[in-house]
This record gives sequence, structure tokens and C-alpha cells, in this order.
Amino acid sequence: MAYIGTGDGWIGSWSPGIGDPNVMGWVTVVAYAAAGWQCVTLGRKKIPGMPEDEKRVWRWLSVIMILLGVNKQLDVQTAFTEMGRVVARAQGWYDTRAHVQRRFIELVLAGAIGTVGVALFIVRRMPRATKLAIVGLATLAAFVFIRATSFHRVDLILGARWLGMRANWIFELGGIGLILAGALLRRKSPVVARTS
Repeated sequence: MAYIGTGDGWIGSWSPGIGDPNVMGWVTVVAYAAAGWQCVTLGRKKIPGMPEDEKRVWRWLSVIMILLGVNKQLDVQTAFTEMGRVVARAQGWYDTRAHVQRRFIELVLAGAIGTVGVALFIVRRMPRATKLAIVGLATLAAFVFIRATSFHRVDLILGARWLGMRANWIFELGGIGLILAGALLRRKSPVVARTS
């Protein structure tokens, strides 16, 4: 097996394995699975009057939820972070990486805002429940990519405790909760006539 970098893992210090083997890690995985399942059923269920493009949104959300749930325990974003460290050390700019990390976070936030705008444009005539799920997805996307930067100040914020819970649990479970709530509300909401 070829290893990348100087750490003791496959890539730097990262190797595949259970990345978050505590109660909250597994609660989060179960939340991803529950949200993914609700999105799958909405994407496949024959709901009278639900347009095919809305079903497609729910199918995409189901795939994303499943992938993020798997990633939660495999911790793939840490592999990308480690790869960045290996490259920075190899190219000699590791000591000045803070500038690169700041730019990366700025780009991620801009991308998340742009993605929300595009996604909301796509779902603009869809029910509010579907829009709520898209906001949840944007929250998760920003959280995952910012977490992947491993920028020290961001880590301090995400590790802080609010109301007895770590901030990263609030952001991640909050995003999942918005998607799950959107799916559950969409199952109960009457079909809204679309206007052109």
C-alpha cells in the first residue's frame, strides 16, 4: 500500500475508518439516514400534482443525504485536508497557509450563497417545504466545506458549546433537521398550483 505524505495514515495522518465513534456521531448518521429516507420516498412516491422537476429535487437530496451520512463516519473531508497539508509542505508554503485557508473559506461561503440563490431560483414555484429543504442543504454544504478547511479559528468556533451542545452539532444537525422537516411538511402539504 502506497502512503502519501509523512504521517502514519494513507494520506498524511488520515486512514479510512470510523471517524466519529461517539453517541452524537451515530445520532448524526441516523439523522442523515432518516432525512435521506424521507427524501427518497418523496422522490419516488406518486403524489397527485407533484411535478417531475420537484421529485427530481427530492431524489437529488436523497443521494446527497446518503453520501453525507457515509462521509460522516468515513471522514473523507479530512483526507482532502490532509492532502492539502501534504501539498503545502511539499511545495514549501505550509507556514503561510492561513492566507490560502482564508481565501478558501471566502470562496466556499460565496459558493454556498450562490448555490442557495440558484437552488431557490429552481424551486421558486415549488412549495415552501421544498424551499426549506434547500436552505437545509445549503447549511450543510457550508458546514462541511468550512469544516474541511481545518482553519484554527473556525475549529474553535465549531468546537464551542452553545446551550450545552457543540456548535458543529447545532450546524450539522440543524441543516439535516431543516431537510427532514421540509420532507415531512411536503408529505403533508397540499399540492400548490404552479404559476407561470
